[in-house]
Amino acid sequence: MIDVTFAQLEDWLTLFLWPFARISSFLLAAPLFGHSSVPARIKIGLALFLTFIAGATLPALPSTPLLSWQGLGILVEQIVIGLALGLALHIVFTVVQLAGELIGLQMGLAFATFYSPDSGNTMILSRLLYMLALLMFLAFDGHLLVIQILVGTFVELPIGFSGLNASAFEMLVQFASTVFVSGLLLALPLITALLAINLGMGILNRAVPQFTVFSIGFPISLTAGIFLLSVLMNDLGRFLEGLFSEGLQFFEHLAKLLG
Repeated sequence: MIDVTFAQLEDWLTLFLWPFARISSFLLAAPLFGHSSVPARIKIGLALFLTFIAGATLPALPSTPLLSWQGLGILVEQIVIGLALGLALHIVFTVVQLAGELIGLQMGLAFATFYSPDSGNTMILSRLLYMLALLMFLAFDGHLLVIQILVGTFVELPIGFSGLNASAFEMLVQFASTVFVSGLLLALPLITALLAINLGMGILNRAVPQFTVFSIGFPISLTAGIFLLSVLMNDLGRFLEGLFSEGLQFFEHLAKLLG
């Protein structure tokens, strides 16, 4: 008969619980792994699988009792680290969503949310670009790089180290400006062209009152927007490659700066 003492059981739980808290919180906040279409069982199973793999490469854990205030503090610390890393990756994909929102507003697709408010506030173009970005991220093997960096954070940020660097969170907030800068750069060609078309429609409506903008302007804006989107798709891969490279570099730099 195998006898398991409480101390041994606590050591086993400590070896599993603290890495699991960091990995599961990251998967919850990450855009690819934490997507709403992924079942909860898959997320939990993936977190368990990554925890068992990372457990073999972990440095020495602190001798802090699990059932103590210090142990609770370490648990909260791991959750904060995972959420911060997941948020950094989520910012990268928010760039594409913002570009889709701006283009959809200029094309007139935002009127669909008025006629069908039960479909949500996210426009279909934003969802389309977001799904394309996820597929491109998988094609670039970005998910493997993210998992590699995540497991490597246990070396850069060992469990039980003394405190988090507050400047890392400040840098994370500053990195959020990438959403507006890169998103606007992606949508700027279409916004400029569609704005010129709308201005032309407005001038034509003032010159010829019989010209109805709502019956003619919308089809023209949609047709021009679809044509410009087809042109934009030819350069979308290069833009996303640079965006993912910048995001992964910041993701790795943030993991180092948190310590």
